[in-house]
Amino acid sequence: MTRTKPSTLVLLAVLGGAAGWLFELALVAMGQPQLVPPVTFSVALALIGVVIVLLAVPVRQVAKGERPRIDPYYATRVVVLAKASSLAGALVLGAAVAILIFLLTRSVVTIGSVAMAVATVVGAVLLVVAGLVAEQMCTIPPDDDSDPEQEPPGAVRS
Repeated sequence: MTRTKPSTLVLLAVLGGAAGWLFELALVAMGQPQLVPPVTFSVALALIGVVIVLLAVPVRQVAKGERPRIDPYYATRVVVLAKASSLAGALVLGAAVAILIFLLTRSVVTIGSVAMAVATVVGAVLLVVAGLVAEQMCTIPPDDDSDPEQEPPGAVRS
């Protein structure tokens, strides 16, 4: 599995932003109230990020040699969860920024709505960062090629 590229995160944020903006526009055009994510949503995003980093700690300990073994399926699940979290966080971040901009462009806006949208942006940023950190924690350090006891492949003994 390759690392998450910044370009992928930016693309997903732009797609999430476009979807969020169009959704808000459609709601207002139909006479429905605007969508404003509750504060509990941003708290949930932040807590998910904390849990993902905590799940990656044992994998990091094995990678650093501080722990003898870990179930490879566990490590695989953690790295996949970390990557999925950063990608989902980028989508939510784009949508939250679009909601925030949409709210700020209205003639009448409540401070509570803006505060909840800002909280969602912060929660989404925390989720993206936590996913990237956990993904980094699950990487294996490169092999040390300077080991004198190990011969390179194809080496001929004299």
